[in-house]
Amino acid sequence: MCGRYLLTATPEELAALFGYLDGEWFPPRYNIAPTQPITVVRMVGDARRFALVRWGLVPAWVEDPREFSVLINARAEGLADKPSFKGAFRYRRCLVPASGFYEWKGPRGSTRQPYLFRRRDGLPMAFAGLWETWLGRDGSEIDSACIVTAAANRVVAGVHTRMPVILEQADYDRWLDAANHPPSTIDSLLNPAPDDLLEASAVSTRVNSAGNDDAGVIEPVAPTLF
Repeated sequence: MCGRYLLTATPEELAALFGYLDGEWFPPRYNIAPTQPITVVRMVGDARRFALVRWGLVPAWVEDPREFSVLINARAEGLADKPSFKGAFRYRRCLVPASGFYEWKGPRGSTRQPYLFRRRDGLPMAFAGLWETWLGRDGSEIDSACIVTAAANRVVAGVHTRMPVILEQADYDRWLDAANHPPSTIDSLLNPAPDDLLEASAVSTRVNSAGNDDAGVIEPVAPTLF
């Protein structure tokens, strides 16, 4: 799964890479956690638009979001058939900009070693995402999203069995344009990233607390916890 990630690229860098029309300002984030607001790029009409949504998908059919488990990830396998995801997979796909993501190595129940995974070329990346709008009977709305995951590639597999689906820029249109690219035509996008795309570094256990959201959490350390 992907339970923490970071986004430190500037709005200008992201607008140039993702081609969205909005130019809103947002600060660098080093430790983004579930239920927090996250940046996504989605189609509005024929244009890509920036949006802030809650990380943790709430399907439209949910009666009470307070009683529904947070869906931060969606396994790529069988997306078209899963009740919580099939509507969004068909009609509401998005990109989740990121500068890297974290995974933890070691047995559960112990203090595990966190690792940061980033592109070797230092560029931002785009996770495949799904989004929904939940409408309450009182007129309230929740815009939410989750990150699609696949089996880990060779680099990530030494730490965790899953990783986010990372899309290349040439594939953004296929993923976002649900009207012209139904699920049956995009299965080839739902694969692990190439083994040479990412690099890994051990980082401080400070990242374990979502309250630590500063550049210090990404400083490399010697792995000592496994």
